[in-house]
Amino acid sequence: MSDQVTLSKPDAGTAQILIDRPERHNAMTIPMYETLLALIRQCQNDTSVRCILIRGSGGKSFVSGTDIDYFTALRDGRQGIAYEALVERVIDAVERIRVPTVAVIDGWAVGGGLALATACDFRVCSGASRFGVPIAKTLSNTLSSRNLARLHAAFGTPRVKKMLLLAEFLDAGEALACGYVYDVCDQDMLDSVARSLAQRLIGLSAVTQQAAKESLRRIVVEQRMDDDDLVEAVYGSAEFRNAVTAFTSGRLK
Repeated sequence: MSDQVTLSKPDAGTAQILIDRPERHNAMTIPMYETLLALIRQCQNDTSVRCILIRGSGGKSFVSGTDIDYFTALRDGRQGIAYEALVERVIDAVERIRVPTVAVIDGWAVGGGLALATACDFRVCSGASRFGVPIAKTLSNTLSSRNLARLHAAFGTPRVKKMLLLAEFLDAGEALACGYVYDVCDQDMLDSVARSLAQRLIGLSAVTQQAAKESLRRIVVEQRMDDDDLVEAVYGSAEFRNAVTAFTSGRLK
């Protein structure tokens, strides 16, 4: 486990996971990935957590992907398959979080960091933020098809090709214009904007949010349309019955 990934609760109902390795632009080591997974499980088991913020420290980078030192030990393609499986385990875990998630981005979100941000439900960023996957210019590696599917859903084919084939970056304004980020703000306002969004999400239906998140995950990543389990869970919930009663009695408008 790594003490460079920590959990706090800045507000009631909100948990924050901080990637804290600014001297390496918050590049992830294997112990950091394992700690992130453990903290996600901890949040999932805590019914008081209704929204999770994920952010990097230092003001220059959200997450810059996997620490490049890891790749010096790779000797063949099979190790590459194992590495991509590890990354998928992490991204899949973030995507399957039941409650809404917000990536708080201050600076660069690149490579695996972009995949992590994309797995979150919402993204808020500072004006200095940049988004991309410059591996055609750096490591000459690749992304898994699942991560490409996520990027395609978020950005569309032309922008993803610019990121991957030309190693170009999107700035904060472009990311806002294409709907990838929810809001762009000054650096000193980023924390309050993120926490305000979290409180707004917490005030809405948890069962609706959970079903919508899982349905979209299945459609985008797995190309599945089955949803009987999700529909049954929502319509069989006390939250649904209570909301109908409140609405019909005039208490909910």
